[in-house]
Amino acid sequence: MSETMTRPEARTLVLNGADNVAVALANLDVGTETREGVRLGKRVPKGHKFTIVPVSAGQPIMKFGQIIGFATMDLPAGEWVHEHNCDMGPLAGAFERDYDFCAGVTPTQFVPEAERATFQGYRRANGKVGTRNYVGILTSVNCSATVAKFMAEAINRSGILDDYPEIDGVVPFVHGTGCGMAGTGEGFDILKRTQWGYASNPNLASALLVGLGCEVFQIGRMKEIYGIEDGENFQTMTIQESGGTARIIEWGVERIKEMLPAAAKARRETIPASELTLALQCGGSDGYSGITANPALGVAADMLVAQGGTAILSETPEIYGAEHLLTRRAVSREVGEKLIERIHWWEDYTARNHGEMNNNPSPGNKLGGLTTILEKSLGAAAKGGMSPMTAVYEYAEPVREKGFVFMDTPGFDPVSATGQVAGGANILCFTTGRGSAYGCKPVPSIKLATNSDLYRRMTGDMDINCGDIVDGTMTVEEKGQEIFQTILRIASGEKSKSEALGYGDNEFVPWQVGAVM
Repeated sequence: MSETMTRPEARTLVLNGADNVAVALANLDVGTETREGVRLGKRVPKGHKFTIVPVSAGQPIMKFGQIIGFATMDLPAGEWVHEHNCDMGPLAGAFERDYDFCAGVTPTQFVPEAERATFQGYRRANGKVGTRNYVGILTSVNCSATVAKFMAEAINRSGILDDYPEIDGVVPFVHGTGCGMAGTGEGFDILKRTQWGYASNPNLASALLVGLGCEVFQIGRMKEIYGIEDGENFQTMTIQESGGTARIIEWGVERIKEMLPAAAKARRETIPASELTLALQCGGSDGYSGITANPALGVAADMLVAQGGTAILSETPEIYGAEHLLTRRAVSREVGEKLIERIHWWEDYTARNHGEMNNNPSPGNKLGGLTTILEKSLGAAAKGGMSPMTAVYEYAEPVREKGFVFMDTPGFDPVSATGQVAGGANILCFTTGRGSAYGCKPVPSIKLATNSDLYRRMTGDMDINCGDIVDGTMTVEEKGQEIFQTILRIASGEKSKSEALGYGDNEFVPWQVGAVM
């Protein structure tokens, strides 16, 4: 008898009483009798769905108690459900949700201040708190990317950082835009917010901004907009004004060396967890994501909010179809309507670019059991827990409200996380089911595996295994506690797996919106 036939009752899961499908928690063979009382007519891969009652063509497929698509043919009980027989149907482009603004708000039960958790962080002069102590080299345009990399390499190879153990490193944050773009509008505003957001992120002790000189994104204009002046913690220079490549690299290295002593004065001290701003990310999602890692991370996010901290949910294309669950948690109708405005922007944006919101699930997502963007979104939204939604921000806007907030970003992980870090995130949790390789300087990234197979296969990349939830050895709540305690340890200086591997130098990817000219 095969392993998948031994205990079928322990290898399937119905997530909600309104569901007409169950999830296979292992590969289930044809003919397997499940605990739902059906016999499988086809093999069902782990993480995938099968019907537990007959579903007629055109009828909704229900998972998590929500519609994830429609049957494209008559489906008997025990039928494998995937993209060959389930699609968005009449919902595509015309999904009417009941937003029910503010109806589901449950006030946060805050932990008394005397009982709140703490971590060891860096208190900056402006009152912000960092979890790391980097020196950054930013570039105004792609044309200055190479010199920024040469500067960082020269410092990191020189051995001078050995004299400054409190500095985590010198990191070049380079990108592919900054010119060939309009000098006004969405694209320019996004880059402007992202650049200054990184320069002022509390995980950077100081920053050097390097330009070419003739680009659209002028350094002087940004300094004027934000009222910035060069000083001990922020310096600027351009290749053209400095006399060319060799000269600016030499000058840049000297400027950075001058910044190091001040950056090295930072010392970790006991800080309340309320100063943590947690970026919530998922990538390489699978059929387990909405069952294990995402809801467990949601528990941890709620715990942080109860401590007075902040959690940022993002990836707007990956909450599409679940936004009505978030609007019900909005603290005001204005906050809820701002989220819907961003949803409508994305519907228009994808249409203008000859795409659709259901283009989002990747081939890897589908192999892992996800069928439509509606299904993926219901799992992704679970990262946000159940706390009230206090604010909605545009990409890279400074996050000023405490509690659970939403930031409008693409679903592509590096671009999304870049916006969150620019908004002020000082730590990040990243769930993955297929196995994402990602890191995020200057913010430590904690990787959560949705299933035990992935954790065993990529132990060197994964910080936490959430597969033990479906293995039956931990509950979602217990795993949330583990995640929260890990966040505190990593925030205090313990290295995450991606940090130990050296990830993060190439994951700065500002969102590029608008024509490249």
